[in-house]
Amino acid sequence: MDMNIVCLDLEGVLVPEIWIAFAETSGIPELKRTTRDEPDYDKLMKWRLGILKEHGLGLKEIQETIAKIDPIPGAKEFLDELRSITQVIIISDTFSQFAGPLMKKLGYPTIFCNSLEVADNGEITGFKMRTEQSKLSTVKALQSIGFETIASGDSYNDLGMIQASSAGFLFRSTEKIKADYPEIPAYESYDELLTAIKKAMK
Repeated sequence: MDMNIVCLDLEGVLVPEIWIAFAETSGIPELKRTTRDEPDYDKLMKWRLGILKEHGLGLKEIQETIAKIDPIPGAKEFLDELRSITQVIIISDTFSQFAGPLMKKLGYPTIFCNSLEVADNGEITGFKMRTEQSKLSTVKALQSIGFETIASGDSYNDLGMIQASSAGFLFRSTEKIKADYPEIPAYESYDELLTAIKKAMK
C-alpha cells in the first residue's frame, strides 16, 4: 500500500515565479527579489507590498499578469504522471488569489497555500500565513498521521520540508543553494525528478 505523499513547491518548480513575471510586466525590477534572494518570507512580502502601494498597484494588476503565465514546459505532464501513481500536494507560500488560475492549467491538483488581505479597492493590505514555517509544518503534520513524505523545491523556504522528508530533492535550484547543500540530490529535468521520486517510493 502506498503510504507516500509527494510534496512539491509551486513557483520555480511547476510554474514560473509570479513576482518575476509581474516585475517584468510592471517594469519594476525591484520586484524580482524572491525567496532565492531573501530567505525571510515575511520580510520579503512586507517589502513587496510596500512597493505595490508606492506604485498604486493592486491585486487586479497582478492577476492580469498571472492569467498570461503558463506552467513550465513539461510540468503538467510530469504532474499528471506523478498523480497517476501517488498522492501529490503542492505546498506553496504563494496565495490562493494568485494560485487559482495556475491550478486550472495544471489540472486542479491539491494546493495548500496562504491568503492575501485585499481592500475593496483592490489594494493588497496584508497577508495571512496559514501557519508558521508552513511547508515544514505541513510535512510534519502529514507524517504525524502515518504518511511518508517525499519533497522537492527550488528555494531556501523549501529546505525544511526537503530535509524533514524521507526523500528530498532540489529542482531547478540556484548554484548557491546546491553548493551550500551538497547532500541534497539536485535535478534539472522532470524526467530525472520523476525517476528519483519513483525510486524513493517504498
